[in-house]
Amino acid sequence: MKKLLFFLFVIAAIVVFAFQFQPVKQTVTAVVTKPTYLNKSGKTIKERVKIPEGFTRVLYDSVSFQNYIRHQNLKKFGTKVMNYDGEHYFYQLGHVGVLDIDVPSNGLQQCADALIRLRSEYLWRTNQKSKIGFKFTSGHYCSWKKYAEGYRPKINGNKVTFHKTAQSDNSKVNFYKYLNLIYTYSGTMSLNNELKEIKSIKDLKIGDMLIIGGFPGHVVMIADISQNENGERLFLLIQGNTPAQSIHLLKNLDNSAISPWYKLQLNSEISVPGFTFTNSKFVRFKDE
Repeated sequence: MKKLLFFLFVIAAIVVFAFQFQPVKQTVTAVVTKPTYLNKSGKTIKERVKIPEGFTRVLYDSVSFQNYIRHQNLKKFGTKVMNYDGEHYFYQLGHVGVLDIDVPSNGLQQCADALIRLRSEYLWRTNQKSKIGFKFTSGHYCSWKKYAEGYRPKINGNKVTFHKTAQSDNSKVNFYKYLNLIYTYSGTMSLNNELKEIKSIKDLKIGDMLIIGGFPGHVVMIADISQNENGERLFLLIQGNTPAQSIHLLKNLDNSAISPWYKLQLNSEISVPGFTFTNSKFVRFKDE
């Protein structure tokens, strides 16, 4: 019996020893990573976001509004969206960049107003000041030209008349006072009613806006467009918001595989951080 136990012990020891020298099978696990389109060191919208493979950026004239928006300066990556009162906006997970544009402390520069400012400052910088003008929600047109000449609105309900009650002043300081007036009496509803509707995705340009007019409504602006050989288009979006806050470059929370790019469609539901457009409509500023 002792011999049998000794024999079994020897056999077991040989087996254990042999297994120590068996080749080890290595298991290779494939790690799938999605591409990132962010260049965190990018200082403009164009530099901050890379284009997907097979796409190219749509070209525009160097002095165009489209080129102006595409090359808007951004603050350092990771900059928080700020409210007009200097406090951080409560939600900081919906953006990949903050435009280097101040937020007036009066709280007037909300979603539509932020985009009105971008358009107005472009016209100012390119010496097209005579084109600066917007309709109030009442439908009455208020131009920078007449404001600079000293004309001010007298508002009584929906009735608006303009009277020369101030001295002529073409200064930049007075220009911002004019914009504050526009912010007060214009908004998503007036833009929705005033501006030309774009009825084809292939006709969209940088600077066009996805809009729903109302109280509240919302509006975001196309900040860049890329396209492939098949005509498929991808879009970047920027927005201001309510309360008045930093204009920021949006993530695509519904499709992280292409974020921050968006695929846009007409007459469809489009979600952006903080808002859902239930039936997409696009409009364009005048003279574009």
